Amino acid sequence: MVYTDIGAEFGDSRPLDEARIRSLKVNRVQLLDLIDPNDAFITELASPDIGCITQLQRDHIVDTVHRRERNEKLLKFIARRSVADFNKFINVLSRQQAHFVPLLLTDGGKTFISFWEQAYNQQSLCKCYDSLV
Repeated sequence: MVYTDIGAEFGDSRPLDEARIRSLKVNRVQLLDLIDPNDAFITELASPDIGCITQLQRDHIVDTVHRRERNEKLLKFIARRSVADFNKFINVLSRQQAHFVPLLLTDGGKTFISFWEQAYNQQSLCKCYDSLV
């Protein structure tokens, strides 16, 4: 087996790093249950100007009936994409479901509870997101 280290010199086209993969794993249960994978959201992720998932992946997700299964597929696809695609996913999520962004941008979601307690004060969440990016 051969392992290679794809570092920052490849920019955002490199695969997800361990920190981003860990944020998906640590918060998996919450993300599976809480993200609203409606057709419009999934379609925007696959749109030509966003493109963080492929059209084929979009079709695969949309063909799934149950919310949790849709999210399972979405997270699986996002985890296999690039850093740039992960960031595009975060941008779309911040516009449509901003209250979940802290789950993916904080240290394993540890500070998510303090955001949640703000009762979806999305203006604060967006400011937080902007300061982290």
